[in-house]
Amino acid sequence: MIDNVIEAGSVHKLEIYKDTDFGFFLRSGNEQEVLLPNAYVTKDMNMYDEIDVFIYHDSEDRLIATTKRPYAMEGEYFYGEVVDYKQYGAFIDWGLPKDLFVPLSQQKAYFHVGKKFILRVCLDRETGRLYGTHKIGKHIIRDMKGLHENKEMEIIVIAKTPLGYKVIADSKYEGMLFDNEIFDNINIGDKYRAYIKKVRPDFKLDLSLQPISNDNYAQDKILEVLKDKGNSLEITSKSSPEIIKEIFGLSKKSFKKGLNALIESKQIKLENSIISLEN
Repeated sequence: MIDNVIEAGSVHKLEIYKDTDFGFFLRSGNEQEVLLPNAYVTKDMNMYDEIDVFIYHDSEDRLIATTKRPYAMEGEYFYGEVVDYKQYGAFIDWGLPKDLFVPLSQQKAYFHVGKKFILRVCLDRETGRLYGTHKIGKHIIRDMKGLHENKEMEIIVIAKTPLGYKVIADSKYEGMLFDNEIFDNINIGDKYRAYIKKVRPDFKLDLSLQPISNDNYAQDKILEVLKDKGNSLEITSKSSPEIIKEIFGLSKKSFKKGLNALIESKQIKLENSIISLEN
């Protein structure tokens, strides 16, 4: 079923209803129309098909449709590079032909070409136009209803701190990943699935990249790595935390617990400091 209203910043399902020299015109349920330029028209598109397109403004400030997706949609965050700068604002590469504008009033730091910032895509409700903001603090919410331990969330890494990495979860909440629980290389702008460890009284979240209290995760990871390594490895629960982290991406505690469970269930055997899959 096609969407009723066309609005910039999100994906809409619209109907192809007119073929022109410039591309297909799409329409919504209330007869709004928008052009899908020839650059995005494919051979498998036919009249009256319903297709999913992202809506934004083109260089002439007209609503336009594209089958491409930006790095972030309205209400979402991304790590964007400044590609042009004017007295009145900066232009950021966000994955579409027309760059995202960040007004001077939405900049917390000095923007210059080549520098990257964590930005939120916003919609000006009065003009219907999209813009980016570096002032993300005012968009973090403090209503923690519905949040609980082990709830899975989408996160983006926004800053390094002495304790770990500050993140934004589900484009709404501020959270932390702690250094002693990270077993991969992490960079600003990276996106992950994470799990709530604790909902804190200061309206922030402690998060983990691994499910909480999920013994099966460690066991599955050990079995997966063993299969990839030819079914055996010279390693035990007495090996160094660094080696365990490098090979399995697990803490020593999780590895030991998972390995003992696999040995007890006779899925893995341990002989002469070598673990191997049972036949």
